[in-house]
Amino acid sequence: MHTLHPGDVRVVDRGERLETLLGSCVAIVMTDPRRTVGAMCHVVHSRPAVGETPETAAWGETALRTMYAGLLARGIVPALCESWVYGGGNMFPALFVQGHVGADNAGWALRALARDGVCVLDRDTGGDVYRKLAWTVGDGAPEVVAVRI
Repeated sequence: MHTLHPGDVRVVDRGERLETLLGSCVAIVMTDPRRTVGAMCHVVHSRPAVGETPETAAWGETALRTMYAGLLARGIVPALCESWVYGGGNMFPALFVQGHVGADNAGWALRALARDGVCVLDRDTGGDVYRKLAWTVGDGAPEVVAVRI
């Protein structure tokens, strides 16, 4: 089992399990169509925060490029993969009705995957819940459990 923390990226083989907990962060899960390899990144920010450099793995583009590189190293072409997007919740609904970091993160992830030609099979984004995400690489979709704040 591999537990991803904010900013982590993992590429693993069929039968291995990936897990993470999301609030406003977004996880992108990818696999080849045969489901022999799986990848997950835990994105904290869709763009660098004040004082953060683009090289920080928590930044969206860096995490996505790191995941793509890991897939390519295993002979998997990212544009031929299937993906899922989770998270992007509003963790402070009393303060932010619109324009919160979670919405920015989810929107960025979907746009980035579309730009790169990656098929998104499903998504569970937004709302004011935390999400427990787990996936054992292989047949079937990731498991997502919403946890009320």
